[in-house]
Amino acid sequence: MENLTQISKLKMQNHNPKLKSDLKYRCYYFSIDVIHLLETLPEKRVFWVITDQLLRSATSIGANIVEAKSASSKRDFLKFYEIALKSSNETKYWLGLLRDAAKTDKEDKINKLLKEVDEISKMLSASVLTMKNKR
Repeated sequence: MENLTQISKLKMQNHNPKLKSDLKYRCYYFSIDVIHLLETLPEKRVFWVITDQLLRSATSIGANIVEAKSASSKRDFLKFYEIALKSSNETKYWLGLLRDAAKTDKEDKINKLLKEVDEISKMLSASVLTMKNKR
């Protein structure tokens, strides 16, 4: 959660709109925030599957964006962005499930993460639509 706050403070201090729109940067720090959240959860069986899937989907978003940068074609680039979008939607599911079913005291932190991944999803979706229209 600290990273989301740091990003917001950094944006306000620098008045740099590029930071807000730098998808790779946001995805990287989003992954770190998810990892920090998962580290605070109890070692109970109910959390194992949810946290494993959440960790995989959340970190996959940024990983696919980085992979897209070295794509061999525009079509390949688009595919990586589509996978990142699917991972962001999956991440919303796992965060919602963790918040609503796993009985944790982390609801505020999870809601902040849900807001951030929703914004990331919208950015990815807009990028995918733009790329598809330019083909």
